[in-house]
Amino acid sequence: MNTTQNAEPENQKAEQQPEENTAPAQKEESPKRKEKKEKGEDQEAERLQEQLDAMQKELDAQKDQYLRLAAEYDNFRKRSQREREAAFNDSKAVVLTEILPVIDNFERAAQNKAASYEDFQKGIDMTFQQLMEIFTKLGVEPFGEAGEPFDPNIHNAVMHVEDEALDENVVTDVFSKGYKLGDRVLRHAMVKVAN
Repeated sequence: MNTTQNAEPENQKAEQQPEENTAPAQKEESPKRKEKKEKGEDQEAERLQEQLDAMQKELDAQKDQYLRLAAEYDNFRKRSQREREAAFNDSKAVVLTEILPVIDNFERAAQNKAASYEDFQKGIDMTFQQLMEIFTKLGVEPFGEAGEPFDPNIHNAVMHVEDEALDENVVTDVFSKGYKLGDRVLRHAMVKVAN
């Protein structure tokens, strides 16, 4: 029995040895696999980092372009505002320069205390004519005459009168003329209208 008992432990030892022999081989492959796996992960991480760096660079470029565009638009807006203000001031200067001779005539008339009534009236008529010529030159047209049809777009009815001799919605009197520049009404004519 001793031999059987001794044989069994030897068989067990023999069975254990192949396992021990194979185990180191498996252990050797495992570090290689790990190394390959780590190397693959490192390459993937490096590739992803390169992509991230490229995208960050592109984002920075787009952000820079956006900031430049925003600054350019702000400068354009400010420049446009200055140009509008300059054009408005230039327009005012043109109009006022045209009106200065009229003011000169009024000043001369005010200084001439010895003028007769007829001379004074003649001076007023000439100054008014001069002003109307300036208006024509600037494209300003007067409107609002008695007898013309009432138009709420250009007339302001301040009074109404019942008159069967006149047609309905006809201007009977003009209290102050209207003026327009092209199609733009500068001032509505103040009128009395027949109903």
